[in-house]
Amino acid sequence: MSEEQKVQREQQMAVLTKIGRGEDFHTEMFGENVYVFSPVDDAAQVQGILDRLWSAQEKKQFGWERYSVYFLPGEYDKDISVKVGYYMQVSGLGYLPDDTQIKTLNCDARWLGGNDNHNATCNFWRGVENLRVNSTVMWAVSQATFMRRMHITGLLYLHDNNGWASGGFLSDSLIGGMVDSGSQQQWLSRNCNWNGWRGSNWNIVFAGIPKGKTPTATWPNKQYTNVETVEEMQEKPFLVYDGEKGFGVFLPALRTDAVGTSWQEAGEDSDTKLPEGEFIPLSEFYVARADPDNAQTLNAALQEGKHLFFTPGIYELDEELCVDRAGSIVLGSGLATLRAAKGNLCMRVNAPEKTVVAGLLFDAGAEKSPLLFCVGNGEEDEGGLTGENLPPTLLADLFFRVGGARKEPTSVDVCAELNSDHIIGDNFWVWRADHGDGVGWDVNTAENGLIVNGDDVTIYALMVEHFRQYQTIWRGNNGKVIMYQSEIPYDVPAQSEFMSHDGTVPGFASYKVEDSVKSHTAIGIGIYSYNRDAEIEIFSAMEAPSAPDIKIHHVIAVMITGNPGITHVLNELGGPLNTPGAKGMVIDIP
Repeated sequence: MSEEQKVQREQQMAVLTKIGRGEDFHTEMFGENVYVFSPVDDAAQVQGILDRLWSAQEKKQFGWERYSVYFLPGEYDKDISVKVGYYMQVSGLGYLPDDTQIKTLNCDARWLGGNDNHNATCNFWRGVENLRVNSTVMWAVSQATFMRRMHITGLLYLHDNNGWASGGFLSDSLIGGMVDSGSQQQWLSRNCNWNGWRGSNWNIVFAGIPKGKTPTATWPNKQYTNVETVEEMQEKPFLVYDGEKGFGVFLPALRTDAVGTSWQEAGEDSDTKLPEGEFIPLSEFYVARADPDNAQTLNAALQEGKHLFFTPGIYELDEELCVDRAGSIVLGSGLATLRAAKGNLCMRVNAPEKTVVAGLLFDAGAEKSPLLFCVGNGEEDEGGLTGENLPPTLLADLFFRVGGARKEPTSVDVCAELNSDHIIGDNFWVWRADHGDGVGWDVNTAENGLIVNGDDVTIYALMVEHFRQYQTIWRGNNGKVIMYQSEIPYDVPAQSEFMSHDGTVPGFASYKVEDSVKSHTAIGIGIYSYNRDAEIEIFSAMEAPSAPDIKIHHVIAVMITGNPGITHVLNELGGPLNTPGAKGMVIDIP
């Protein structure tokens, strides 16, 4: 061992002593569901833990376990190989992806076996952040996943040997080679950089990618949509370890007209820069654990002025969490799950200005809740600011689920409601379960997935599926959605159960922009129907009023199977789609 290596080892050992990490790779601060690894750890021990986690979580689609794996900054042994299973988050603890380097990371789709081998359509609920991976990566995933702030030196495959896949979300990442989307039905890539893109299917959307890096082909020949700049974005905050300051959460600065990653020099493919933003010491957070914490202890911490950091686990809440302080950060790790226990909301954000809610899974309970999550009450704030004048609220990697994980019935009226102005949404999956336990038309009941009442709300990667009426209802003005994915419910028992407009129109549109809305933009919209349990007609996949400031760009509807099908794609345009596999497209409105 060289003198330099000896010094590095001594420094790392001092860090482990300082953070109180034991021989089991846990710390008292974060508990037993969080592993913290160091470059000086024995590679065989680390690999043994990673292998056990993958073995436990590879197939556990509706399991109760939740885990986070954190790597302290440094370069790790080349024999360490990470696989990311259900309810796992794997992250580096540096300020930059290149601060923490591993050789191999993958997520494959082999667990279903048989004819469904390589099928990634159920690879949900997992994520990776803030790492450099010095090889090619397979990331075969679908909804409720995230790959953020990554530097992958090789290629990135978003599928497993061209097996089915229904993703997904990639942001703020640099890929040294080609990205191959393969069989992915839809995908949003936001503020990334790469050597090239290969693959298309139904709805592939790019936003804020440097010029010359996206395919030149476009609709209707290829279902590519390119949004040149991201008008306004704040990247999701992340846990870091600073040698002088200790643990903290880094809150990236708000960017406007953003192209490329937040951590590369403009116009460069490899040079990095110190991120713009704020380090917030972990001492300003209440670090929550599912045991012993409850709604009372969490609300007490919020009232004391603390931010919240949720360690992995399932939090049974018998009353709503109230975020009453503007600028609060509520950050989940390892797919931390908030479950409504007594027909209550899980969380209400009463002071949305500069507030961040990120990295959480909201779960419906057995008693019917009106909502699981709510932002604002739709009124003006005390300063009289509205719309774009308000500091934005950031909602990132938020996932909602009704049914699937519990044998008993579950129920909610609407999963999420956004009433405040000026919200940035970044990667939502809002899901009424179509499979798993406790699933059926009258078993896991929910009318709508998302309702937006506020003005100036923008959502990147909005995915809403299987609700019993409209999937998404938009009532606010100046709203924007970039990449929408939705499936109509599979389990409608009869047409009479699925009639809109006071029972006069067959089916409910997935995406409903209310007639009162004067301005709205929707870009890269994909809506699909699979009539599994009955022959159902859907008159329009999407509904929006006709007005000069209603702008719709690239809508695709697909009739996967069943009859009679989708009559129109948008209002009375496009279609009919009445044979299995039929596609209909509308390019631009107006």
